This record gives sequence, structure tokens and C-alpha cells, in this order.
Amino acid sequence: MFKFLKSKLSQFIPKQNRLVILRHGESDFNIGNRFCGWHDAPLSDIGVKEALTVAVPALQQSKLEFDMVYTSVLSRSRETADMILSNMSCSYVPVKEDWRLSERHYGNLTGQRKREVANMYGEEQVMQWRRAYDVAPPPILESNRYFYTICSNPIFDDVPPGHFPLTESMHMCVDRVTPVWHEVRQEVLKGTRVLMVVHGTVARALVQLIEGVSNDAIEKINIANCVPRVYEFDLTAGKLIGGGINLGNPDYIKRKVAEVAAIGD
Repeated sequence: MFKFLKSKLSQFIPKQNRLVILRHGESDFNIGNRFCGWHDAPLSDIGVKEALTVAVPALQQSKLEFDMVYTSVLSRSRETADMILSNMSCSYVPVKEDWRLSERHYGNLTGQRKREVANMYGEEQVMQWRRAYDVAPPPILESNRYFYTICSNPIFDDVPPGHFPLTESMHMCVDRVTPVWHEVRQEVLKGTRVLMVVHGTVARALVQLIEGVSNDAIEKINIANCVPRVYEFDLTAGKLIGGGINLGNPDYIKRKVAEVAAIGD
């Protein structure tokens, strides 16, 4: 009798689980094609629309549900998550904010237009700052108009002494995100359905950590705003099944990824 009940019960225990990674909607700085990093830029009107018309329908059509959401402490991340949860009628889902999921710090490039920087230093140098794995932009200076608003922002009060960056390479961002990924992975393998609403470089860092992408290959990966990327895990084996799958219209995703990759006007 016990074996029979155990066999029946096992039919209801999930053997697979999904994790969803999503880059926040467009911010005010995206509109101006500016380096944003740790500046707390709000969502633009387009960013709000992306959350509601790109992310939400894709998640609903795939019948995805969540038990926990991870965001950074930056408002564009949290606002996107809040809108998704509200419009999926699951505002009750707990949201965990973590400073380590904040966007890569772009140093003294913060606030500058990418095209103007490219005109000054050359496109090759800008692409090195944007995409090279171990190249960090110049550290942010006190003369940068965003220096004090970033360094004195109370959302970063949990950053331990000695860990507040003045600039970061992709590699440094990956190192910062790694402990959070280990935490999330444990939750996923326990069966917790997790949504991570993060930033472009953080999403790329997670792609590298989850898929084992090489340092060279990750330089060429770009993440479009509000396009859910789904990963499936085998809970019995504790392993990833296949690779990430982007939800949504392929033509739209391809166009948006190209826009992210370009330096722009």
C-alpha cells in the first residue's frame, strides 16, 4: 500500500522547472543613447509599453507562472517587474532586490552619448569598452555630473565597504553576479519558479554562467529589452536542458538585438 501511494505521489512531483531572465524596458537614458550603468534612470514611456506589450503577452502565452522574482535595486528593473506581476495578476509574488544585480558600472562614460564618445575616441575603442571581456572604461570622476547622485544614492546602502565600483569590465560584472546566480540556481532546483528582471550586461553575465558560454563568445551576445529568455532544468539530474529560448516574434527580436549591438546615432 505504501509503495502504491508513493508511486501515485511521485506523479505529482515536478521533474522539470523553468527559469526566466528578462532585461528591463527601455529607460530614459536608452532614448538618448547614453551610457547608464549605476545611474538610476527611470523607464521611458516606450519602456512601460515594452513591459506591457512585449513581456507580459509572451509570458502569458507560454503559461509561465512565478513563485519569486529577483531584481536589482535600480528602479528600471523593479518597475518592469512590478508591471509584469500586476498585469499577470500575481502582485503577491515576493520580489527580492539585490544590489549585485545592478547594471555594469560604466565609469566616467556614465551619462555620455555613445555616438559622441565614438566620435571622440573612435568606434573601435567604444566597442572595446562596451563588449571586451576584460576592458573597463575610465573610472568615474567627481567631475562627472552623476558621480554624487550615484555614490550617495541610498539604494546602494547594502554595498559592503570596499565593493562600491567606480568602473567595471564585463568580467568584473560576471564575478559580482556569480554568487546571486548560485543562490537562484538552488531555488530553481528546489522547484521555485523564478523570474529575474535585470539589465543588459547582467543578463549577458547570466547567459554565460548558465550556458557556459566562452569569454570570447559572450562579447557577441546582445539582449533585447523585455524579451523573456527561458531556461529549462531537469530537477532530478540538477542540470540545464538544452539552451535558452527567447519568447516572442523572431523578426522583432532580431531587429531589437541589432539595435542593442549598434553604437547608434
